[in-house]
Amino acid sequence: MSLPAEGGEKKSLAELRNLIEVDGLVKSYGSVKAVRGVSFSVREGEVLGFLGPNGAGKSTTLRILAGFMPGDSGRVSVNGFDVGRESLSVRDSIGYLPEGVPIYPDMRVGEYLMFRSRLKGLSRSERKGQIQGALEETQTGEVAERMIGTLSRGFRQRIGLADALLSEPPVLILDEPTVGLDPEQVRQFRSLLQEVGRSRTVILSTHILSEVELVCSSAVIIADGRLVASDTVENLKGSLGDRVCVVAEVAGPGEEIRKAFEELAGVSRGEMDKLAGADGGYWRYRVFFSGSGKGAETVFDAVRSGGWKMRQLGCEELSLEDVFFDIVGGEE
Repeated sequence: MSLPAEGGEKKSLAELRNLIEVDGLVKSYGSVKAVRGVSFSVREGEVLGFLGPNGAGKSTTLRILAGFMPGDSGRVSVNGFDVGRESLSVRDSIGYLPEGVPIYPDMRVGEYLMFRSRLKGLSRSERKGQIQGALEETQTGEVAERMIGTLSRGFRQRIGLADALLSEPPVLILDEPTVGLDPEQVRQFRSLLQEVGRSRTVILSTHILSEVELVCSSAVIIADGRLVASDTVENLKGSLGDRVCVVAEVAGPGEEIRKAFEELAGVSRGEMDKLAGADGGYWRYRVFFSGSGKGAETVFDAVRSGGWKMRQLGCEELSLEDVFFDIVGGEE
């Protein structure tokens, strides 16, 4: 990875500094330990996927990063500023989009962004240009005169992102930015994130793992408040290089077939889904083998022995979602 530097030159990976550093972060709520010694770093220009099941400690970690709450112990710095001792400087360095964008539905978009720019301390001469730039970057100029309450959820998310971009921060923290969006809105917001992430360091917390594969260069996975994986997306996917996922569409007694597949030698887990509208009661199975042996042949033999009908059999490339469930499933 390289980034443009002054004068048009590019920085090598070794020259890129860490804009975010988290070292041994601990946070408890009474007797409940939400974050347990989490450590990771994010280089400038990197888009990091921040993953974990519900209750893993993701939102707590992001709120500490954004200076919204203190950690109990550990060190956290953003853009060279210590979150505990220099929280105002940290907040000036961050654009934060929390889950559930807190915007005012009874204000017009332009009025809201002007209000937010004043709260962020932008000078009178800066405000108009910064607002126009944020509207252009988030492709929301067409709704600048609209009441926020009349906008779709997708547009409201974009307005929240425009707010986060107002002071041109070097770091963006996005906590579940696509929750509640329909598939088309998710696609549009994902495309927007790809553009925004070209010139900034971004932490993206999401449950939609396909987003991380498409948008992020690296990922951190936490479970039960602990760091369980941290690497580039490609390396994480490669960590299952000895695994095989066999996909079969089989007609017959669904649960009986699933149990038969899970009892095959070398199988680590199996998944099944009813195929909607399929004649003959076909089910789609994904069978994960822990070795790269003859997984497809083994499944074929099991179907033949059971006397079931099969109309499709093949192997599927493993995804980041498979890595996530392999790691987090083991933790749980």
